[in-house]
Amino acid sequence: MPPRDPAGLPRQVKLFGCVSLLNDFASEMIYPLLPAFITGVLGAGPQALGALDGAAEFAAALVKLGAGRLAERVPLRGPLIVLGYFIAVVVRPIIAVTGAAWQVIGLRVVDRLGKGLRTPPRDALIADVTPADLRGRAFGLQRGMDHAGAMLGPVLAWWLLASGSANLRTVIAASILPGILVLVLAAWAVEDGRSRQKSVEVVPGTKPLPTSTDLYRPLPPSLFAISFFYLLRMPDTLIILRSQQLGVSVAVVPLLWASVHVVRSSSSFLGGSATDRLGPRQTMWLGWLVYAILAVGMARAGTAAAAWGWFLAFGLVAGLTESPERALVARLAGSHQGSGFGMYHGVTGFAALVGGVALGAVFQAYGARPAFLASAVGGVALVIVWPLVTTRERREP
Repeated sequence: MPPRDPAGLPRQVKLFGCVSLLNDFASEMIYPLLPAFITGVLGAGPQALGALDGAAEFAAALVKLGAGRLAERVPLRGPLIVLGYFIAVVVRPIIAVTGAAWQVIGLRVVDRLGKGLRTPPRDALIADVTPADLRGRAFGLQRGMDHAGAMLGPVLAWWLLASGSANLRTVIAASILPGILVLVLAAWAVEDGRSRQKSVEVVPGTKPLPTSTDLYRPLPPSLFAISFFYLLRMPDTLIILRSQQLGVSVAVVPLLWASVHVVRSSSSFLGGSATDRLGPRQTMWLGWLVYAILAVGMARAGTAAAAWGWFLAFGLVAGLTESPERALVARLAGSHQGSGFGMYHGVTGFAALVGGVALGAVFQAYGARPAFLASAVGGVALVIVWPLVTTRERREP
């Protein structure tokens, strides 16, 4: 048996939690600064920002599908995880010396390629080393630590810039320091997890996800429902833009972003525990219901204070959806964890890209309120249909 902490989670899960914390610490030192860096330092426009996010998410979603298939081969999981983190650690600081927006876009795409390589095999390894009744808590820990790092990174970047200790390029370059620790811990976690990689059972009454040799079989209704949520969910960039329209100044956006991740981090632990107690389907349903309510609230908000309140509340959605999604995928994937998580991350990534572009078009053409209300209507529809989907899926052989 592997080493386990007092709460019953394997040591490898804790190590990957630390890896996620440090990696997002480094990443989020940079991400909130990219709009100011691209438009202010490099002189590009909003179209460059749109190309940045669109190209990066497309690349990540595409690579996740392939990485999931490769992760079916258990010996490849460790190298894929370490290589994925290595790419990100090396590429991010190079942004500091770029001289054109297209260079930043290219480096951001390469950074996301690294994310695509490491995410499915990392989630598969976590699922493999964790007992089935603790997977909600395991993914809750990983997501909670991830969001904690995403909170600390912007705070440090804001302090360095506000105090005059560094400029934009210096802050971006400094991300190499936590990145080195990421590589050390990732290698340790991978090596420590090899002793307990195993095939995970398919729980009776569930319909397995397509495997690497059966990619054309229809997806289970659960994955369709999860993908629909990513399709209708408002991107963070548009929520930030809505907050700015309501009076939140650009100077304090990093603090708002950090505060949201405080809520996401703390609620991820609660969401993981709820997943193990109530089940992933029920916990996701609750998260979708909360999202629909908050989308209506953000549509009707009229002040900067209201924007702060609604945006912070949006952090609850991540805590109530990310952990149960992964726990459910681990259950459906059975002995094909690599392909299962590759399919999950790839399909939801494409859905988020399409939905983000569509909601952005509505936002630009008709304004923020119609865009948020349209997103809320989709959330309500999902909440209503989900119990029927769950009942049907459980009845299928």
